[in-house]
Amino acid sequence: MSGVYEELARLGSATVYEAAGRAGLVDVPLTRIVPGSRAAGPARTVLCGAGDNLMVHAALDRTEPGDVLVLTLPEPEPVALVGELLATQAKVRGAAAVLVDAAVRDVEELAEMGLPIWARWISIRGATKDAVGAVDVTVRVGSATIEPGDAVVLDADGAAVVPHARLEEVLAASRERAERETVKRAKLEAGALSYDLDGLRARVEG
Repeated sequence: MSGVYEELARLGSATVYEAAGRAGLVDVPLTRIVPGSRAAGPARTVLCGAGDNLMVHAALDRTEPGDVLVLTLPEPEPVALVGELLATQAKVRGAAAVLVDAAVRDVEELAEMGLPIWARWISIRGATKDAVGAVDVTVRVGSATIEPGDAVVLDADGAAVVPHARLEEVLAASRERAERETVKRAKLEAGALSYDLDGLRARVEG
């Protein structure tokens, strides 16, 4: 399956989202901590307690190579669930990426480390380690519902989620969309306009 996720990462979040029927948008503002990074993999979902990252530590014990850690709170807040030391563990465990619907800190160290990380906030506010939450449960990031094992695609444009049951279907549709765009790009480079290629002139001018 690793080749499937590598291809999804290459195709990119926007293509995957469009090919899925404009489904799976992670509609929250995200900061990409490592410039140039992109990633995709099955979600290892984590629901922490409010202001607490105890379950991030627990989730690392279950993390498999290629997983995308999806870290959430009961309600998003700018508390740092991940810093340099937790990210070090995630990298050693082979995580493909980390999506944090909260904050991270130690961002210069994280960028140097190179583990792809996306976060809603950057904050020095630390988390407690008291609340027992859950790992591998359904979570929400914005309006997106993420189940354990769903594919998460992350890049400069943001994040998209593909339900595991739709993975092959959406991958095939994403390939087709990318191929169509390659053909269209060649026409645009030759001087054609999308105004004509997409039938938009008729909409405007009748």
